[in-house]
Amino acid sequence: MNDSPAPSTPEPPACPHRDPAPTPAAPELFTWEFATDPYPAYAWLREHRPVHRTALPSGVEAWLVTRYGDAKEALADARLSKNPANHAESPHAKGKTGIPGERKAELMTHLLNIDPPDHTRLRRLVSKAFTPRRVAEFAPRVQELTDRLIDDFVEKGSADLIHDLAFPLPIYAICDLLGVPEEDQDDFRDWAGMMIRHGGGPRGGVARSVKKMRGYLAELIHRKRENPGDDLISGLIRASDHGEHLTENEAAAMAFILLFAGFETTVNLIGNGTYALLRHPAQRARLEASLAAGESALLATGLEELLRFDGPVEMATWRYATEALTLGGEEIAAGDPVLVVLAAADRDPDRFTDPDTLDLARRDNQHLGYGHGIHYCLGAPLARLEGQTALATLLRRLPDLRLAGETDDLRWRGGLIMRGLRTLPVEFEPGSRSAKSDTASTL
Repeated sequence: MNDSPAPSTPEPPACPHRDPAPTPAAPELFTWEFATDPYPAYAWLREHRPVHRTALPSGVEAWLVTRYGDAKEALADARLSKNPANHAESPHAKGKTGIPGERKAELMTHLLNIDPPDHTRLRRLVSKAFTPRRVAEFAPRVQELTDRLIDDFVEKGSADLIHDLAFPLPIYAICDLLGVPEEDQDDFRDWAGMMIRHGGGPRGGVARSVKKMRGYLAELIHRKRENPGDDLISGLIRASDHGEHLTENEAAAMAFILLFAGFETTVNLIGNGTYALLRHPAQRARLEASLAAGESALLATGLEELLRFDGPVEMATWRYATEALTLGGEEIAAGDPVLVVLAAADRDPDRFTDPDTLDLARRDNQHLGYGHGIHYCLGAPLARLEGQTALATLLRRLPDLRLAGETDDLRWRGGLIMRGLRTLPVEFEPGSRSAKSDTASTL
């Protein structure tokens, strides 16, 4: 008998401690590289941090909302106010949200900065003046402006489509709608040009331009009260004189935001849309064939797809939490700014099939390019009219339109809300004037 103790079973070696895999660092935002192509960074945010708190270039901290479902929820959430008074801003952040210069120029009381019931009242008044019928009746004038602008450069064989078409078309169109006399419209073009630079001009230039525009609008409103016409400002005045109240400051602010929001979105829609078509020749060829056959369906769905694919508004305008709330699993504190990233939501693969593919015939296309809910863009019908007219006319009259230079040489404007090219140089055979009178028939 063996009295020796049985050998002990050795203890298994201890498992080494394993920390959970760290979440990869968020991509750098708001650089020039990001501005050129923000979509990979937005894809990362959708997957890893769909509601992401970040410091903006201005130093203000805000939440970015990037998934379609969260974006749509946020756009319709009454707890996310449009009124900047609800921003729990620090002293260094004061005045760094919204449109530069609008506070000092007393232009804050417009649809992008107010909530119900004031928003409901003002939107109803503006809707009385800015009717679908008025926009539809304006179609021949938009076509006339488009042809006139193309006539100015068609013999040269080259153009900068931002400077020569995308920028002046909506400026002159909205000036016509507002009732700005033709002899004053170039002043508006200069002021708008300064505003659209987003810091690229002289220091304080945006604020000065806003102040000049405010002074001009106040004078124009006085003139329209004494001698009204069949224009949008006169319509606003008439609406206020029929039992509903619209102050002069409100009228000026509404005219200002219709001009500001009504031109920059269209500049970018035409510029981004043309650029996308030039980079996707098969889709462009489909649209050209459809237009040549006198059809309009592909132009209509195509414009919506261009709005989704690389739209003119990268982020919806500022919102501020009026109370603590949960969005996308994140706790948003009262007073925090929230920016809904429309460009990211409209490329969400959980909502759109092959979202990074341009498909002009896409049918299931409930994009958020013009917002959602009570703040859905009032000027969307006019922007669509101008976008369709400009793109159809370019393709008809300049069938050999092509980019001049390399795409790597193109630069996108800095800024937070809007997305658009600084320039879009193109080439074509000089003297292309084909189908000048037939374009409007397909719209």
